[in-house]
Amino acid sequence: MQRVGSYKIRGPLNKFALMPEEQKRGGVVCSSAGNHAQGVALAAKIHGIRAVVCMAQNATPSKIAATKAYGAEVVLHGDIWDEANEKAKELVRTEGLTYVHPFDDEQLIAGQGTLGLEIVQDWPDVDAVIVPIGGGGLIAGVAMAVKGHNPRVRVIGVESSDGPAMQMSVRAGKLETIDCRTVIDGLRVRRVGEITFSVVQRFVDDIVALPDRDIFDAMIWVMERCKLVVEGAAAAPVAALLHGLVQLPAGSRVAAVLSGGNVNLEQLRGLRWN
Repeated sequence: MQRVGSYKIRGPLNKFALMPEEQKRGGVVCSSAGNHAQGVALAAKIHGIRAVVCMAQNATPSKIAATKAYGAEVVLHGDIWDEANEKAKELVRTEGLTYVHPFDDEQLIAGQGTLGLEIVQDWPDVDAVIVPIGGGGLIAGVAMAVKGHNPRVRVIGVESSDGPAMQMSVRAGKLETIDCRTVIDGLRVRRVGEITFSVVQRFVDDIVALPDRDIFDAMIWVMERCKLVVEGAAAAPVAALLHGLVQLPAGSRVAAVLSGGNVNLEQLRGLRWN
């Protein structure tokens, strides 16, 4: 329901509100082909900060156009996110821009956590909150907010089993870099953040994972039953509930976080038949 179509506006708004004036004058840079790009672009515009967004050259034209429409300068570089990210870091060195990490930043995490605050304010008696996990910024913020309200509320994360970076790291007790095969943008991370990992270890009760196919099926279910358009990552909590992966007592009050609605329509057209 946010202007950028996802929760990703929350973190940058908080970070920029706390940013020293000198850094604001210098501008910010991030690397993203999706929701983080648009969140940073709009938050920077609201705060009057120059924003540069680095994207891979094969980024979806609609996402490039949306990011520009929110006021950011777009730099196309490389063929994958990692190469675009290296360009962003180069601009930090050459132009003095401040780098805005997509998830591993305390102020960003706190901003994302406002979603958790809204859940417990709207539904103080909630028993469990189910949250998708990419790099871990959203679940880290939500978990701290929810547990601060009531430590007994269960917080459960959901990943694609085609790229469960956080689940594997938690099981190993240390950060793991994985071969991530998921095609779902918001869940596609080879290595989660150091900060997010430590928060998840402390505040998240369980992490479950299921295949991309099941998550895409949940996208359709949400559209048909709830009349809501959600992207793949946002459908992951619903998929976990539909497949019985979340073990809770009967009658539990459960909030499933629908984190974004920026759907790739070309991908959506093939969901029923692929």
